Amino acid sequence: MKELLVAIAQGLVDDKDAVVVTVDEPNEEGITVYRLHVASDDMGRVIGKQGRIAKAIRVVMRAGASRNNEKVAVEID
Repeated sequence: MKELLVAIAQGLVDDKDAVVVTVDEPNEEGITVYRLHVASDDMGRVIGKQGRIAKAIRVVMRAGASRNNEKVAVEID
């Protein structure tokens, strides 16, 4: 799942080396939080107009996680 998020983010940004994903341990509800960090100049590209790209990233991640019977959340910093 981490590799999927990195691949999606690197396809969107200019500074591919600044893409960092950290993974938190599952919380009491079983949700694993993936935190995506990108360069400040690329933040707008990852979020998109009215958050459409960010929503799409979250949908893809949830779909991938459901195949593994996992629950995930994506936070963009």
